[in-house]
Amino acid sequence: MMKNLLILCVLFVLGVQSAFADFLYIPMSHDNQKNHLKAYGIVYFALEKGVKAKWLLNYDGGAFLMENEASLEKECKIRGVSYQLISAAKAQLILEEISSPAKNQEAVPLEKAPKIAVYSPKDKMPWDDAVTMVLTYAEIPFDVVYDEDVLNDKLLMYEWLHLHHEDFTGQYGRFYGAYRTAPWYVQQKKDAEALAKKLGYTKVSHEKGAVAKKIRDYVIGGGFMFAMCSATDSFDIALAADGVDICETMFDGDPSEPNYQAKIDFQNTFAFTNFELVRNPMTYEFSSIDMTRKRRINKETDYFTLGEFSAKWDQVPTMLTQNHTQLIKGFMGQTTAFDPANVKPTVMVLGESKHNREARYIHGTKGKGMFTFYGGHDPEDYQHRVGDPKTELDLHPTSPGYRLILNNVLFPAAKKKKQKT
Repeated sequence: MMKNLLILCVLFVLGVQSAFADFLYIPMSHDNQKNHLKAYGIVYFALEKGVKAKWLLNYDGGAFLMENEASLEKECKIRGVSYQLISAAKAQLILEEISSPAKNQEAVPLEKAPKIAVYSPKDKMPWDDAVTMVLTYAEIPFDVVYDEDVLNDKLLMYEWLHLHHEDFTGQYGRFYGAYRTAPWYVQQKKDAEALAKKLGYTKVSHEKGAVAKKIRDYVIGGGFMFAMCSATDSFDIALAADGVDICETMFDGDPSEPNYQAKIDFQNTFAFTNFELVRNPMTYEFSSIDMTRKRRINKETDYFTLGEFSAKWDQVPTMLTQNHTQLIKGFMGQTTAFDPANVKPTVMVLGESKHNREARYIHGTKGKGMFTFYGGHDPEDYQHRVGDPKTELDLHPTSPGYRLILNNVLFPAAKKKKQKT
């Protein structure tokens, strides 16, 4: 009898505490959060339900504060996300501390869950896309779109677009040298040619160039674009080479045009300038933008550092660099990092390896929209190769490299101030 009474008392106290807990607080520091990646999914889930939330920039690793709602606490428990129930008075104290002019912190309201599109072919292999993997792991919903959708203006339905590991130049990822006889390469080439023909183009390079220009227009009109690995430089190269044949015979059936380097228009690009295209079709490289072949660094010392920005004035770069560490483990890809000599001065470097003199993570604006380019293929697989198994994110729930991807997913939800820099 006494035991049952004690249990009832405990349950009553817990119920009273929950009733008076006006806010749910999600810490994001190294010590206080056990699953950083799924935490973003909780915030997205809350925004979908219309719950008011704030992103506490530079506070407890970039914590989140939201109205208490019974389903949120339940989801945190199910997904293994660390959280606290706090009173309105405690929440106000946190916000007052953050608002101090002496603190490089800010509380940014999150207004609406952005609708997400992932640009990806239907035959995508498991190793192809870190973003698809982390969105799935974080339980953040997304739609898959590809060339036909883009050309039919379906991007207008979305606030955020991720570019799949893709080649927008029509050179099939420049895998020709090593994989031209591989069944998957032969099939992908056939599929790309068939799709181009179906959409009314005589060459894959023409069709991919048209897709790149549609994506460009989407960003200029106010969309947010995030690209990784070869989708970064191949996208800009396709824009710069608009109307210029840079493809050799094995790619499009005829030789490239003479002196094509001199015809490249760098004014058309988002992020890169003054780059030299690689002419040899046997070389697994597009241009001088990528640092992969220039790198002189060991895996053990391959790290890059996130920049520090003013949370009160430069909220976008601050949101994009929220993390529980400033030092991020490096990782490679077809496009591993960007040569600073080829990065436009108007583009902001969010993460860089000063030791290796390379930009790893960059951001800029184009028209009314914004873009972020992230070098490398998989933040938790240092040198992922074709055919390797996919990364199991259950083994990396606190990955700082993957957090950068999810920062990009969430920041379109924020109510933004005009940047100072």
